[in-house]
Amino acid sequence: MSADVIYVNGLIYTGSSTDDRTGGSPDTSREAGVSEPTSVAVTLGRILGIGSNDEMLELAGPLTKIIDLDGRRVVPGLIDGHMHAVRAGANWDQELHWTDLTRLGDALQSIREAAAVAPQGTWIRVVGGWHPSQFEERRCPTREELDEAGGSSPVYVQSLYEEAILNTPGLRATGFDVMLDDPPGGEIERSTGGEATGVIRGMGAFSRCLAAIGTRSTRKQEISTTAMMRQLHAKGLTGIVDPGGFAMPPESYEAIRELWRHGGLTMRMRLFASAAEAGKEFDQLNEWLLGGRGDFDNDMIRLMGIGEVVHYGCHDFEGLDTSFSISASDRDELLAISRRTAQCGWPMHIHAVLDSSIDTILDCWEVVNEEFPLKGLRFTVVHADAISSRNIARLAHLGAGVVVDDRLIFKAAVSEETWGVETVRRAPPLSDLREAGVPIAAGTDANRASSFN
Repeated sequence: MSADVIYVNGLIYTGSSTDDRTGGSPDTSREAGVSEPTSVAVTLGRILGIGSNDEMLELAGPLTKIIDLDGRRVVPGLIDGHMHAVRAGANWDQELHWTDLTRLGDALQSIREAAAVAPQGTWIRVVGGWHPSQFEERRCPTREELDEAGGSSPVYVQSLYEEAILNTPGLRATGFDVMLDDPPGGEIERSTGGEATGVIRGMGAFSRCLAAIGTRSTRKQEISTTAMMRQLHAKGLTGIVDPGGFAMPPESYEAIRELWRHGGLTMRMRLFASAAEAGKEFDQLNEWLLGGRGDFDNDMIRLMGIGEVVHYGCHDFEGLDTSFSISASDRDELLAISRRTAQCGWPMHIHAVLDSSIDTILDCWEVVNEEFPLKGLRFTVVHADAISSRNIARLAHLGAGVVVDDRLIFKAAVSEETWGVETVRRAPPLSDLREAGVPIAAGTDANRASSFN
């Protein structure tokens, strides 16, 4: 069989001991007496062979395309172990992404350019994925700056989950300009005279803004998700584990399902089902379990298990509230959900940052493990920044894993204030996890809580 494409003059990482021994350098390869592969041949989207340039060029046919890598490194496609891609894809092509910007002036210019071509009344929005620390100015834009850049268009700029800034049309569109009290679960910052400054905080306030922006048709979400996947492929991603998240009922997955049905899904997706409403967690998650995987059970898209939001009362958000604790009743419900999930043989993928939260989760899992052994089920704690050595050992005993992320790139200073220097210095404790034999995956927690890059 002839190759469709042959890549030559590269450094091909295969994950073998040879690659580890040579350290990925032609010089060290020669010193070790081992020749690292320099060429890879591909046909019908599959690896046909890996070896030297001469060996792979023997697989060339009259229509084979030859690509010179000019010494570049080739790695297998990356898998993001924790990215909220289904939610992000719905509006990707209508949002501005400030991931790679380093100046506030450039960020404001992107709003000007978007507002110049936006239809009347269209929201200009940046929904997370950036932080003011990445700018030279080290600050968020002001309401006045957004007024100037956005003109008559309503503008919404959210910095991770810390705060969001609205311009004047945005305040009017959400009703925050005349609201006397804070929305449930949110805060409206006001001047000494009582006027809304444009800054809001809290999930309740953010959700009100996103509701005002509205929901798009399934077809438009498909098109938007396709645009997102092209951009993520350009960063090297070929697979994503999507952990669900807040407000992700079954209908949230219609666009990704339709994209797969139409043959447009180019990213391997592994999905976790979250509870969509506080107080109804067991019933909602049990419906997912009873319904089975349905359409979501093929090579490209698969419903994997339950998570990341397993129970609202057990979710410690960013772990910055050290007074957070899981109540006895919420613990009992978490135990019931964990038991039901293990009984059905499904994995669980649960958010926990604080060691105290992980302690309670593992208490539940150890009880379940007596009845339904967890080894092989891929029960996983997500984040686990502040996990103790004691709970690492408990994870290892259960055969459970951890998904770590790079959230402390943006949150180190405030986390240090809360947890102390030593905890932050070892967060996440990769060496300890590896030494204990705990399986580790890596994710970004994009696209609101962190950057996808």
